[in-house]
Amino acid sequence: MHDYAALAHRAARLAYGLKLAGLVAGDRVLLVSRNTPQYVEALFGCWWAGFVAVPSNAKLHERELAHVLDNSDARFVLHDRSAEATVATLVRARGQAIGAACFGDAAYDALLAHDEAPSIAPVSPDAPAWLFYTSGTTGRAKGVIISHANLRAMTACFLQDVETIAPGDAIIHAAPLSHGSGLYVLPHIARGAVNVVPQSGGFEPDEIFALLGTWNRSLLFAAPTMVRRIVAAPSLAGAPLDRLKCIVYGGGPMYVEDCKRAYAALGPRLAQIYGQGESPMTITAMDRATLADSIESGDDARIASVGSAQSGLEVRIAGADDATLPAGAVGEVLVRGPTVMQGYWRNEDASARALAGGWLHTGDLGVVDADGFLTLKDRLKDLIISGGSNIYPREVEEVLLAHPAVAEVAVIGRRHEEWGEEVVAVVVPRQPLADGAERASFERALDRHCLDAIARFKRPRAYFIVAELPKNETGKVLKRALRERIASS
Repeated sequence: MHDYAALAHRAARLAYGLKLAGLVAGDRVLLVSRNTPQYVEALFGCWWAGFVAVPSNAKLHERELAHVLDNSDARFVLHDRSAEATVATLVRARGQAIGAACFGDAAYDALLAHDEAPSIAPVSPDAPAWLFYTSGTTGRAKGVIISHANLRAMTACFLQDVETIAPGDAIIHAAPLSHGSGLYVLPHIARGAVNVVPQSGGFEPDEIFALLGTWNRSLLFAAPTMVRRIVAAPSLAGAPLDRLKCIVYGGGPMYVEDCKRAYAALGPRLAQIYGQGESPMTITAMDRATLADSIESGDDARIASVGSAQSGLEVRIAGADDATLPAGAVGEVLVRGPTVMQGYWRNEDASARALAGGWLHTGDLGVVDADGFLTLKDRLKDLIISGGSNIYPREVEEVLLAHPAVAEVAVIGRRHEEWGEEVVAVVVPRQPLADGAERASFERALDRHCLDAIARFKRPRAYFIVAELPKNETGKVLKRALRERIASS
């Protein structure tokens, strides 16, 4: 356990140690780790020295992590023991001056073993602070440039629109610190609250309930699938829910019936946010009071929404020509405001498309009602959100199409009671499959092929073998028709 003085002490000395390793302001530091207390000091150590933190999904495949390392041109890697072998392989293969240290090991302790502490580096508000790698329609991860000003605006929005935080409050980091939960470190630091990292480094309902016994007025960020697991946990009946202040959910669809069940089990402790890496955790929000009122009044339309625009942000619905559509019309969700990214790292073309006309084009289809509440209808990019993790079909399709026995493939999401959605691949083989045994062998081969190329959580959970894919007159695969067919099968 560290107090704020210890956090400042360790962050400053980590900054100095990385400077001694040759890093200068603006250099990128890759973080590859499950949740651990060192993650928090690593973030602030980077910012103390003016470095750019590059938090990476710890579950990425080695090839995916290699792309993040190369694209960010990171000069140093801080990691946990689970990533030690992978990081060593990547650093060795590059044959260049990339430093690395494992949290808790001698190399990491050496970075902090200095009495000197540099002054906090002055940085421009628009300088990059965090590179958030998110896949796009091309399937290659793009680095979202989140500036210091973006993080400051995100922090202010959380405290004004999502939840008030006071000294002594706590956030339990059960969701990955490399993503949303890590961003919520900032508003809790800003208010002198406690950042609690479960010993498991992840999400276990019983562990969360036990931590509530120690930390009063606790909050956690959770994907809807995590909320469902909390509600379904047998030990919930004995949990000290009076010590749980709020669960902020986001990162995937929360179905109306699931929300009602969670409210019945947890009471008025639910708040919702909608955001993207390109506007981190900050587009719309629905606080506890508004969500509770919607449920108590039986307003299913309001429950199904993702709330209204957060402070200082403009949200509008646009047609194909980017013209604003009236309330009630479905179109693409566009966002403008101080939380919107600076652009994509070293990708001017993608930045120009995403920020055309000064508005972030989210790729999500939605509708805004007369009161300003946004309801998401579909995703232009066909994003699949499984267990809170973003999975882009194009990326999985490209991997499957690299298999010599695959002629065509379409990857879609199918509703899953626990994970929100699961990945399903509809595959056209190059040669007809003779029987069930040959089909099973084919599917096992595809599964092995995916595991060799992408993270385990991205691989299809089911394969549907078909003779042809449904297409329109221009040859585009009709994924909506596939979803309907799979859902009814």
